[in-house]
Amino acid sequence: MTPETIATALSELAARDADIARAVEAVGYPEPRNREQGFGTFLNIIIGQQVSVHAAAAIRGRLVEATQPLTPDSFLALDDDALRVVGLSRRKMEYSRLLAEDILSGAFSPDKLPELDDDQVMAEIIARKGLGRWSAEVYMLFALGRTDVWPADDLAVQVAVQRIKGLDERPNRATMDEIAEAWRPWRGIAALLFWHHYNTAAL
Repeated sequence: MTPETIATALSELAARDADIARAVEAVGYPEPRNREQGFGTFLNIIIGQQVSVHAAAAIRGRLVEATQPLTPDSFLALDDDALRVVGLSRRKMEYSRLLAEDILSGAFSPDKLPELDDDQVMAEIIARKGLGRWSAEVYMLFALGRTDVWPADDLAVQVAVQRIKGLDERPNRATMDEIAEAWRPWRGIAALLFWHHYNTAAL
């Protein structure tokens, strides 16, 4: 996903939707959030669950220092005490080890995900313990560059849609899906704008 793709998509959406046009005018274009494909990004998603962005970054930094390079093999070489020092909870240790083992055994192949359609990618990812729909959507957006993936359950995206659309209450998934139908095939890039709007409005 490039700045040019984002600009093209949001210009097209702004021409269709006056609320998006006002949001772009207010906060500008978001930056791409491209991530590497593979184990490291999935691990980042697990690490980031239910902790702040800053806490997740700190854990990730300590983990990279402890492995160098961070691979399924190097991760599995760390025992519970080492992972506890890094900052992983017992549950996140379990999820991360299962993911590493699945990759090493061939039960899960991140390298093959780009060849699959969105529904197939979703099915492969959510079959992994600890990775649900939101995790799959984030990976498809940031690692695979799928521009129409729509993370309708994301709290920040919901809050931004509520603000931008002037809704009385935060929309649920059904309402989010209904609103976003008009934004195909750029719903993922609309989500980038909404994250940007949420973070900018909070400053």
